[in-house]
Amino acid sequence: MSTAAAPVRSLGSLRSGTVLADLLPAGRTRDIALVVGGAALTGIAAQIAVPVPGSPVPVSGQTFAALLVGTALGARRGFLSLALYTLVGMAGMPWFAQASSGWAMPSFGYVLGMMLAATVVGALARRGADRSVLRTAGAMALGSVIIYAVGVPYLALATGMTLSQAVAAGLTPFLLGDALKAALAMGALPTAWKLIGRKG
Repeated sequence: MSTAAAPVRSLGSLRSGTVLADLLPAGRTRDIALVVGGAALTGIAAQIAVPVPGSPVPVSGQTFAALLVGTALGARRGFLSLALYTLVGMAGMPWFAQASSGWAMPSFGYVLGMMLAATVVGALARRGADRSVLRTAGAMALGSVIIYAVGVPYLALATGMTLSQAVAAGLTPFLLGDALKAALAMGALPTAWKLIGRKG
């Protein structure tokens, strides 16, 4: 009886503040590995990049990875992971989009926005935002809005563009790609929780 009841308690806890990373064995080593792994995943995904004509910002897998890391790791670890990614990239590690590094680039604002976005979607995930298709879509959309809210004004300041020009160069060309990334997350994250529930 007690053995059978354990999964039920576990599934109950999943609905009240657990993110996917919490299902791994707890410990400081786990958290360090998750933070470093999340930074590395973002750096690898950033190399999947396609230049956009007329824009200094490429289409890349970087934003999707950042939002996925935040959602899976939770707010604190998600922020630390993207902060590590940012700091190491500023120090010279060529793992920003298109193997770039440093902070003197027009697209750096998007990297800063990813830190905030990962924190927010991680907090939402602890409230169950990654458990259903619609809630996952909402979390991904909000995360994308946060990234653009930081990245587009930074792009305008860094390049001397007007805000409307920065929107045209740094937001509009990416909307379709963001919709596709959100669709991937909408399928992957709720499915992961369903599989965990079945195992439980």
